[in-house]
Amino acid sequence: MLTNFLPYIISWNTTWRCNLRCAHCYLDADSGEQSIGELTTKEGFRLIDEIACVNSETMLILTGGEPLLRSDIFELSAHASSQGMMVVLGTNGNLVNEDVVQKLKKCGVSGVGISLDSINPDIHDSFRGVRGAWNETIKGIEACKKYGLDFQIQTTVTRSNYTEIPQIIEYAKSLGARVFNLFFLVCTGRGQNITDITENQYEETLLYLTKIQHGLASNPFDRMIIRARCAPIYRRILYQNNPETPLLKTDASSCLAGTHYCRITPQGDVTPCPYMPVSIGNVKKCSFVDIWEKSEHFKMFRNPLLKGKCGICEFRLICGGCRARAYASSGDYMDEDDWCLYEPSVGAGLVPALSYSQPQEGQPQGLPLLWTKEAEERIKKIPFFIRSKIKNAIEQYARKINCQLITPNVLEEIKEKILRR
Repeated sequence: MLTNFLPYIISWNTTWRCNLRCAHCYLDADSGEQSIGELTTKEGFRLIDEIACVNSETMLILTGGEPLLRSDIFELSAHASSQGMMVVLGTNGNLVNEDVVQKLKKCGVSGVGISLDSINPDIHDSFRGVRGAWNETIKGIEACKKYGLDFQIQTTVTRSNYTEIPQIIEYAKSLGARVFNLFFLVCTGRGQNITDITENQYEETLLYLTKIQHGLASNPFDRMIIRARCAPIYRRILYQNNPETPLLKTDASSCLAGTHYCRITPQGDVTPCPYMPVSIGNVKKCSFVDIWEKSEHFKMFRNPLLKGKCGICEFRLICGGCRARAYASSGDYMDEDDWCLYEPSVGAGLVPALSYSQPQEGQPQGLPLLWTKEAEERIKKIPFFIRSKIKNAIEQYARKINCQLITPNVLEEIKEKILRR
């Protein structure tokens, strides 16, 4: 077992089918009957069991296409949840209603990721290829709120919404999203035909994110976490703005491809990430365990020999560039990320990596603490790879207020006190 390279997150495109026609879709999904070749329910169960053999606490993202078009999506969700996984549904929200939300909760889904690309319905609908999509997405969000199913907002940056990002973030917060993920498009699939934002706009947007992250990093209970996705350069910018930021001790926009993340296509191909459409192996023919642990391709990502300016950059350990962008540009995983504007400094010392996967040294001293079963269940809803950090923060604060027994009510009290600071 490769304990240093556990999969923290696995994304499974459960189906090609989709009820929208998104301009940027890397999967090139559509409304046709493309279920031929997709993993069957039985094959899906076996895949889930094999993933559990590698890491039963991984976050499994069931996406598509539109996953709710699979008739067995609730069965798959329940099976993964029963194995101890944190199950998240990636959806456009148009098929989410009160009945669906109650079924998702019943089968153990922890939350849903819902795509929203503008606060302007016309811009969102144009991007998603169906008129009225924005209104249906908002209805889906309201259904989640009504029945207490956590949701996060996913936004893809394009030239159509680039200047709107601050407003979208505020809108996501007003809706009650737990997380806001800002994705930076890698031009694959239908996205190959999209004119992306420029390198300068990319850097400018990441700089904006560092500003709004100020003051949030030290608060593990902030009402909405904001993250950049598919943008390892964000870590270099974070360091340049504040070398001591705790965000560098988390997975803040790290490229996890092949090290702590992979994607599985509808027909069972395993790829390093959705934007690197190269099959490492197929779970119909080979165990996921063997693919994850023995793949020569994955070994390349785990011991990278970066080329070009990424290979000589002093930030290569905390950034490393986007491997998907390198592959899209040159066909070489290890080539330089040509979206990065930074020029390495000759003779500069190498900035060390701060690994978020390593446990913190030592244990907090002082009053011994007890957790009720209900409180322990709540903390288990946090992804395992950041759970220890959150738990330590809770216990440190509990000691400050002389609390020895941690209950759900105490968790809420601590949360509110930290939010008021």
